[in-house]
Amino acid sequence: MEKDWIKIFDTDRPFEAELIKGMLQENGINAVLLNRQDSSYLQALPGRAEIYVHVSQQAQALELINEGRSTTKQ
Repeated sequence: MEKDWIKIFDTDRPFEAELIKGMLQENGINAVLLNRQDSSYLQALPGRAEIYVHVSQQAQALELINEGRSTTKQ
């Protein structure tokens, strides 16, 4: 990962990470998704999906994620 990028989200459900990445990009945040799932262990170990953003967009990205989560809980 390039300098000044920070992990802001981590999950064992890659589809959730894809949704969050899309939401961030729709709001003008450049997000990168790293799928850490090992293809040789697809069934046994689900792996992790991680989302990274530039540190300059960290606060905005976390706010959007938190807003999205509070909206889905209502």
